[in-house]
Amino acid sequence: MRSFENDFLHVQPVSHDAILLIARLAEQRGRQEMLRRRAPHALERLREHAVIQSVECSNRLEGVEVRPERIRDILVGGDAPRERSECEIAGYRTALDRIHRDHERLRPSPELALELHRDLYALTGTPGGAWKRADNEIVEMGRGGRREVRFRPVPASETPAAMATLHRLLESELNAGQVHPLLVTAAYVLDFLCIHPFADGNGRVARLLTLLLLYRCGYEVGRYVSLERIVEANRQGYYEALRQSSMGWHEARHSLRPWTEFMLGTLARACDELERQTADLETARGTKARLVEEAIERLPGSFRMRDIEALCPTVSRDMIRVVLGRMKRAGRVRCEGSGAGAVWMKT
Repeated sequence: MRSFENDFLHVQPVSHDAILLIARLAEQRGRQEMLRRRAPHALERLREHAVIQSVECSNRLEGVEVRPERIRDILVGGDAPRERSECEIAGYRTALDRIHRDHERLRPSPELALELHRDLYALTGTPGGAWKRADNEIVEMGRGGRREVRFRPVPASETPAAMATLHRLLESELNAGQVHPLLVTAAYVLDFLCIHPFADGNGRVARLLTLLLLYRCGYEVGRYVSLERIVEANRQGYYEALRQSSMGWHEARHSLRPWTEFMLGTLARACDELERQTADLETARGTKARLVEEAIERLPGSFRMRDIEALCPTVSRDMIRVVLGRMKRAGRVRCEGSGAGAVWMKT
């Protein structure tokens, strides 16, 4: 809450780099609706992949390791978790799905933070959804394996009040609209991590709440590109930005710049990746559609689905159906019968 108290956020200098990133992100946000209209099928494929990556990478950042094939079995195949790490994977998926599904009605609050934490640990046998009961420390291993305390968060006895204050000030700041919401989001996440309200799982809950606030700012890129994967790929930068911005936090003498620029840069990379991947998928989809149409031109006047598949082995049956449906609506082909025995005829 230190970043919001006594107008701290209002007097923080904003770097030229941050201003340029915010302007660039505003342009990319304006293209999101166009992408949704132009490439809905491509976005759906990206969404499914992003969920798996987000679950895997966010947990791995916290030291929760599960073999990739087991992650897919659990998240896609519906397999039951077998051990604690797999239970945490399944729990994060539950919490992540809730953010994606209900983001329009959810608001960051102490209650929501507790609920998300409860979901993370719901299958582990270790109850979640409670503030830390003992003081915690953020440590790193120094030279020679020596344990060094990097940061001491808010004491356990002060955590409930600190979380209540943080969320009250967050809502007030967002409603006032005097500071750009992306800057407010960065300040909130930093304060959340400096409070470190849980004994474990703080990073994962913080990333879920980041996603929720980005939705509120109008950025849906986290639905289609895993922000957690981008953070994990630059984990050294992630921890260094946190280290720099948390220095002097208790005394409100900290600088938001390192953490803000890291968060904005992560979001910008995600937006760039979304546009690039959408373009790649659209190009591939257009190429395959042309392959199907060219195959139909080479076939006799009547043909079956399997005839097209024989000429287009790299094209899925679903894609062939899409092309046939489009040609049928255009009056170029018609269909007699249904199922495997259906016969298509050129008109």
